[in-house]
Amino acid sequence: MAVHWYPGHMHKANKDMALSLPEVDLIIELLDARLPFSSANPLLSKLGADMPRIKILSKSDLADPEVTARWQAHFEQSQTVKALLTTLTQSDKAQAVAAACRKLVPRKNNATHNIVAMITGIPNVGKSTLINAMAGKAIAKTGNEPAITKGQQRINLRNGILLVDTPGVLWPKIENELSGYRLATTGALKDTAINHVEIAYFAVDYLLKHYPQRLIERYGIEELPDNELAFLELMGARRGCLRAGGQVDLDKVSSLLLNELRSGKLGQVSFETPEMVELELDEIRRRQTEKAEVRKKKRVERKARRKV
Repeated sequence: MAVHWYPGHMHKANKDMALSLPEVDLIIELLDARLPFSSANPLLSKLGADMPRIKILSKSDLADPEVTARWQAHFEQSQTVKALLTTLTQSDKAQAVAAACRKLVPRKNNATHNIVAMITGIPNVGKSTLINAMAGKAIAKTGNEPAITKGQQRINLRNGILLVDTPGVLWPKIENELSGYRLATTGALKDTAINHVEIAYFAVDYLLKHYPQRLIERYGIEELPDNELAFLELMGARRGCLRAGGQVDLDKVSSLLLNELRSGKLGQVSFETPEMVELELDEIRRRQTEKAEVRKKKRVERKARRKV
């Protein structure tokens, strides 16, 4: 799915992050534990590739624990990366983040200068909640809607750590189409920017393949249909999502399904694994190579025609 929600403040935020990185000691990146790859900013990975970082697998209470453990092991293959799990309601986790900052930047442990940590994440991933937990008081504005924080700000925690808080951002181009669907499914995009029925089709297709038991348990459907439309129509009829004449209101039942999925009422669900993402990236690289070869062939043909 092509993502078309990229407000002007996100463009500015990405530019501001690039300008601030030279004075930053490490990066604290909040990722949605349900989609750790799709919720990672590729621009940040390129700009701060060699910088120590803490990856916070946020909303881990909503993700499949077994899959989350695989992601944590995957990230910590690098000695400069520490991966932490949190629901962002546990104060001890906030202290663990501060301890990890000191471990990754030992040269400033006893220095008079603060460890400067840039904290980033996609919209609605819980970044402001973490900042408030680390500060021990309400400093950053929180909410259930994406794009609450609009501009960069600096927060001195008075414990040797200075946070550079950045707005929740996406990026101009999402190479992996499936990542766009996953971001929309989990609520990283404003609802006004997505087609609920299209996203619900994606979610149901995935759940039927990977978590059918969750659908059975939540909706009491003993024999699941084999396609997305049939499931939504059955669910809509059972939940009373009907138009005049008894026809299922697909938009209404789709919104209901997405809200229940996002709130955890369908249980702990992860939408990607390290192995799954690697296969998808291989396919993207294959398509990019093919496109590059086609462009090269066309350039050669145009050059040959000019010589005639």
